[in-house]
Amino acid sequence: MTRNVFAFGTLKRGFPLHEQGLSCSSFRGICRTCDRYPMLIAGPWFAPMMFNEPGVGYRVIGELYEADEDTIAKLDRLESVGKPGNLRVAIEVEPVVGGPAWSALVYLKSRQLADPIHSGYLRIYEDRRFIPFDRRDEHRCNSVSDL
Repeated sequence: MTRNVFAFGTLKRGFPLHEQGLSCSSFRGICRTCDRYPMLIAGPWFAPMMFNEPGVGYRVIGELYEADEDTIAKLDRLESVGKPGNLRVAIEVEPVVGGPAWSALVYLKSRQLADPIHSGYLRIYEDRRFIPFDRRDEHRCNSVSDL
């Protein structure tokens, strides 16, 4: 069984988590959320975060993929689903070029994880400051030595 997955941040093509997450999934197209959602850059790792607050923010633009159950399980681990503040939710998205809406899974965060905040609300994620998992220890060491 497959499900649609809406990638709005680091899971998109050309961003740090795409190869680990969705590179083996079928790309369906560029879509946007049917409702407005707040999406911003936050946290110590400059992560894109979208909150489960429909009606706030913008209609977020991202990529739609068709993913199998193994990929969704991998994404759940990558996105820390099950840990407080990390959610997988079904939302409606539509192609930016027009067409019918689809249900898609999306990975959302709670506002409690958004500290500090590094941007205002965004329509599209293009920021390159995200610090991937494999560079976080290096970042901590550099931060300590900068004191």
